[in-house]
Amino acid sequence: MDEKTQILRELERLYFGAKPALRFQTPYELLVAVILSAQCTDERVNKVTEVLFREHNTPEKMLALSQEELEKYIFSCGFYRNKAAHILSASRDISEKFGGQVPDNLEDLRSLAGVGRKTANVVYAVAFGGDAIAVDTHVFRVANRTGLAAGNTPEKVEEGLMKVIPKEKWSAAHHWLIWHGRKVCHSQKPDCAHCTLAPWCISAFKTVK
Repeated sequence: MDEKTQILRELERLYFGAKPALRFQTPYELLVAVILSAQCTDERVNKVTEVLFREHNTPEKMLALSQEELEKYIFSCGFYRNKAAHILSASRDISEKFGGQVPDNLEDLRSLAGVGRKTANVVYAVAFGGDAIAVDTHVFRVANRTGLAAGNTPEKVEEGLMKVIPKEKWSAAHHWLIWHGRKVCHSQKPDCAHCTLAPWCISAFKTVK
């Protein structure tokens, strides 16, 4: 059994059944939460959406807000101007092109204004049970450090992970990698001494920045 297979088996053992930390009730709420989560903690996003979704949890209700009004709700998430613009653009597309329903396939999700590849992959995988790997900062870091998939762009890492992970486990493995990045393989100081992936990891106990 090669190192990559060992790493995947151990990740599955550690994080089997892992779920997103973002709180949501509908595909639309998930879409908005994922847009807000860029360069922001899930804990902060959950606090913001708890208030935002009380009155604005559908595309139509979101579009009742001006960009300036939405910015006030999401200010603490950072990059609030861009995020507000993306949320309103996506909401407009969903309302006008898809009858108010978030599309359930990757092609249409990726066509939404303001929705990038990662966001579309998350919504497709989490909300609709599709097979997709969303590469956020945690997935990118852990994949490169462990040697599971090397790449200097999220797209290259995504391609590499799709080759080594069985398709039926893509969505689950995305969560395994996220949680390992949060709990052990930290950005500044990876906890290699307590990492059970260390025997197979190409970066274990090396200076990682």
